[in-house]
Amino acid sequence: MGRTARARRAAAAVVLLAAAMTASLTTGCTNGRGPADDGRGPATTPTPSPRPSDSGDDEAVADAGPVLAVKIDNVRGARPQTGLTEADVVYVEQVEGGLSRLMAVYASRLPKVVGPVRSARETDLELLRQFDRPTLAFSGAQRKLTPLIDGAPLRAEPPGRTSGAYFRAADEAAPHNLYLRPGRVLPEAPGAEALTTGFTFGAAPAGGTAQRTRTVRFPAARFTFTWSAERGRYLVTMDGTPATTADGTRLAPATVVVQYVRVRRSEYFDARGNNTPFSETVGTGKALVLRDGTTHSVNWRRATAGDGTRFTTGDGTPVNLAPGQVWVVLVKA
Repeated sequence: MGRTARARRAAAAVVLLAAAMTASLTTGCTNGRGPADDGRGPATTPTPSPRPSDSGDDEAVADAGPVLAVKIDNVRGARPQTGLTEADVVYVEQVEGGLSRLMAVYASRLPKVVGPVRSARETDLELLRQFDRPTLAFSGAQRKLTPLIDGAPLRAEPPGRTSGAYFRAADEAAPHNLYLRPGRVLPEAPGAEALTTGFTFGAAPAGGTAQRTRTVRFPAARFTFTWSAERGRYLVTMDGTPATTADGTRLAPATVVVQYVRVRRSEYFDARGNNTPFSETVGTGKALVLRDGTTHSVNWRRATAGDGTRFTTGDGTPVNLAPGQVWVVLVKA
């Protein structure tokens, strides 16, 4: 299936998502809070590119521009993060030692600053194949993985490639002090039509089980999602601590997807000799969709790496996600 056709369908599917994100998201580093730039890296202003046409034809959708994906540190010392509330989708992946790392995908809106930025993993490359030439911002990668990144259909943005894109926070310790200025990498947000994830948004599916709280565990990390009827969102808790951004905003997606995948050993190891797990996101499996305080048991399917992921009921009916930010937690089946 071509990306152009998928993009056209995605444009219609995410109209509600774009509206909700525009209304509810706030810019990062507000009120003077967040990482303080230590002055490294000259400021540069990108040349604006033309906005995609609003005509709705295939070429206009195909030329929407790339999404921005950023690998974000998620150990305790890296929290609170900056710029997560503006992401359209946040993927939670297992990494070495059973810990977690985030990959935030931006299309509807770009924050001023995102971070702390950390290294890429093999799982990222398969996830990003669903997008058309995405930009991947990351701090580096294991030496053996670098050729795969260089050969992947994406634009790699490690430090040093674009002038002024990264800076080190003066008041934070390495390695949790590297931050990205998205505006130096992309001239503007490409728009929700670039989110060729396969997700559908709209009215809640029938059935499901009323469930206010759900906890998901990795070997060395724990996530709890608690429904807030007042906010109409799930409040995120990480390792027993309420998760916020650097400006104090509580992390609160509209939908949480717990996607059960095969997690296997890869060919890559960190500097301490720990194997890097690879989460397989192409194939089929089971998932839980949490929305509106209700948990729905669904099936997921992603036929090829170039396709998005579809969530359906047992008879194949698409399961809509709630308009707004989506967290996808990739957990071992």
